[in-house]
Amino acid sequence: MPSASSAVSDSGRPVPSSLWRDSDFRRLWVGQTASQLGEHTGLVVLPLFAVLTLNASATQLGVLRAVGQAPILLLALFVGAWVDRWRTRTVMVLTDVGRTLALGAAAVAGLFGLLGLPALFVIAFAIGALSVFFDVAYQASLVRLVRRDQLVRGNSALEGSRSAAQIGGPALGGALVSLLSAPIAAAAGALFFALSFLSIRRIRRVESAPERPERPSWVWRRIHEGLRFVARDTALRTVCLASAAFQFSFAAVMTVYLLFLPRELHLSGTAVGLALAATGPGALLGSVLAARLPNRFGYGPVLVAVAAAALGDGVFLCVPALHGSSAVTVPALLAVSFVFGVGGQLVNVAVMAVRQTVTPDGMQGRAAATITFVGMGLSPLGSLFGGFLAEEWGLRTSLLATAAGMLLSPVVMALSPLARLGRTLPAAQNASLTAGRSKAHESGSRPSGDVE
Repeated sequence: MPSASSAVSDSGRPVPSSLWRDSDFRRLWVGQTASQLGEHTGLVVLPLFAVLTLNASATQLGVLRAVGQAPILLLALFVGAWVDRWRTRTVMVLTDVGRTLALGAAAVAGLFGLLGLPALFVIAFAIGALSVFFDVAYQASLVRLVRRDQLVRGNSALEGSRSAAQIGGPALGGALVSLLSAPIAAAAGALFFALSFLSIRRIRRVESAPERPERPSWVWRRIHEGLRFVARDTALRTVCLASAAFQFSFAAVMTVYLLFLPRELHLSGTAVGLALAATGPGALLGSVLAARLPNRFGYGPVLVAVAAAALGDGVFLCVPALHGSSAVTVPALLAVSFVFGVGGQLVNVAVMAVRQTVTPDGMQGRAAATITFVGMGLSPLGSLFGGFLAEEWGLRTSLLATAAGMLLSPVVMALSPLARLGRTLPAAQNASLTAGRSKAHESGSRPSGDVE
């Protein structure tokens, strides 16, 4: 790894020692922030439009959310193999164009009274598919843009922007749906995607195209390499299992939650948006702490702060007990979301830095996609499960059961080697060895000393 004084980009230009002095990193950060704002606005606008305007049932809402999450399960592995062979800037720019058009089409259809459930399903799937491309690409882009010793700070900044989007997106979406209309809210989301496009396309640093073997491997072989790499690494395997447990339960929770707030607690669209947005300030604080705690305590204590994630998940168990006026329930919901955001973000930033460090550059896209596939691939099933429970058990009981399921994730993390990491990130030779395995696999040979 190059020293701070000698680091250069792929184009031969020096990489600034401070991320915020690097104009290209700032452009990536602005673009990713705008993209996340558009995505989080859409995540609230489309379900609220279905519930408040189209009177969607619990099952229909579960299907709508599942359709938007299905691309993770269907496309993530293919996207990872594809992104590793292309420049990430190109991928992000094209996906921003596509999402701008999709959400813009929703705004136009809504203005003309054509935004029914079938149209919502199509738009939700399109935005979900394009978001899979963008999310895999921006994670791989950071590794190609900054030095590895800057990954924690870079991830902290990007996760902080995602936290800001969690603040602004749901609040803005809920307020616009409540005060104006769903088409106006969708148009606002489209503008955010357009801003992301304008910022990311201005990145000047030339990103070298990933090396391609003389004999291109089949996509299934490349997918298999990504799956094998993650499966053989104890830390990454644990991340997958913990993420899968959390995302399934969280998807079920959110399906019930989006019905519980307006129908059981009788909250307006604005109040629902504020309740959801409160996760953002907590996650923002978690991002700041995650950038500083490793330097002081090492990664072990940060990941042992999985106890904070357990607390954040556990506070959702209090939500089904809420009754009464919005003057009582809204502050309680804000507190729940804030605690949930702090704990979750502490783990997110540290785990992402671990994943990026142990992964060779040519495997970044596939590793990110594999973890996304395993971790979030169960989200559509979780959404359907949440809708089913809401219909059969009622909203309060279903919310209690699904919230309890989220506690499986911190348990898995706490019992894993991740909780015992020392003060430094895993050794870089692990990634080098895996890179050698991958190249040997492509050439049909086997590296000497390969220990399974």
